[in-house]
Amino acid sequence: MGLHYILQHLDRPGTYARVLFVDFSSAFNTIVPELLSSKLSQLSVSPATCQWITSVLTDRKQQVRLGEITSETRSLSIGAPQGCVLSPLLFSFYTNDCTSKNSAVKLLKFADDTTVIGLIQDGDESAYRQEVERLVLWCSQHNLELNTLKTLEMTVDFRRHPSTLSPLTISDSPVSTVKIFKFLGTTISQDLKWETNINSILKKTQQRMYFLRQLGKYSLPQELLIQFYTAVIEFVLCSSITVWYGAATKQDRSRLQRTVRAAERIISAPLPSIQDLYLSRTRKRAGKMITDPPHPGHRLFDLLPSGRRYRSLQTRTTRHRNSFFPLAISLLNS
Repeated sequence: MGLHYILQHLDRPGTYARVLFVDFSSAFNTIVPELLSSKLSQLSVSPATCQWITSVLTDRKQQVRLGEITSETRSLSIGAPQGCVLSPLLFSFYTNDCTSKNSAVKLLKFADDTTVIGLIQDGDESAYRQEVERLVLWCSQHNLELNTLKTLEMTVDFRRHPSTLSPLTISDSPVSTVKIFKFLGTTISQDLKWETNINSILKKTQQRMYFLRQLGKYSLPQELLIQFYTAVIEFVLCSSITVWYGAATKQDRSRLQRTVRAAERIISAPLPSIQDLYLSRTRKRAGKMITDPPHPGHRLFDLLPSGRRYRSLQTRTTRHRNSFFPLAISLLNS
C-alpha cells in the first residue's frame, strides 16, 4: 500500500514524497501493561482476556546465568517477553491508536516497523512535519523511545528540477537520509527501480542452488528435489514478488528465469516460470483484498455497474501502471 500511495501521488505534477523509516529502541520492552489493557478494552476485548494479558506481563521473574554464576531474581512488570509469539500482536494493539490525522501523510505499521509517508505537493511540507512531531509526542506519552540514529529518511522525487530539501529533525537530532533501504526484507531504492533488490534475491538463490546440486548428486527422488526447490529456492525468488516484478526490467526477469531453468536441469522436471508464479500470486493476493473489506486496498477494486469487470485505475506514468494494483485489476478483468 505504501508504494501505491507514493506512485499514485507522483502521477501529479509538482509532487514528491518523503518516507521516514522509524526505529524504536527496544520496542517490545517498553509496553506498559496498564496502558495496553486500557487500549484492549477500547477494542472490545473481553475483561477476562485483558486481565490474563496483564497478568502475563506483570511480575515476571528473570535471572541471568554466566557459567556457574547466577544473578539474583528480579521482577519485571513492563514490556513483553522477547521471542514470545504474542509480543508483535500486543505491540500492534498498543500502537493501534497512533494514526495520521492528515490525508497527505500515511502512517503504516507492521508490528514495530513504522513508516511515515509524506505526500508533498508544491513544496508544502507542513503536514508531514506536523505528523512527525505528533508521532514523537505520542511516543513520549506511551513510554516509547525513537532511535534517532537508526531512524532514516528517503526522498522520492522525479521532478525535473528538484529543490534542496530542509533536513528533518527529531528531538533536535537531524535524521540521516538514504538512497537505498531494506524494508521488511525488500530493498527499496530512491528511484523505485528494483535491480538492487533482484541482485540480493539472486545472490541468496545461488547460495541455495549449491545444496540442490548436492542433493541431485545423490539421486534423490524427483518429488523430494521439487519439494526442496519450492521451499528453499522458489520461496526466495518469490519474496514480495507482487511488489517488484511488474516493474522489473526484461533483463532482470531473464536473470531470474535462468535460475529456474538451472533448477529444472538438476531436477529433470518442469518448474513454474517466474512469470506464472507472479501472475498466480498477484491474483491470489488481489482475491484476498477483495474479500477483506477492512483492508486499505479493498476500495481500489471497484466493480463497474455491470458487475463483471473492475474499474481500471487512472495512471499517467509507466512506473505507476506497472505497479501491483493496476496490474492486478487488469489481470482480474482479462
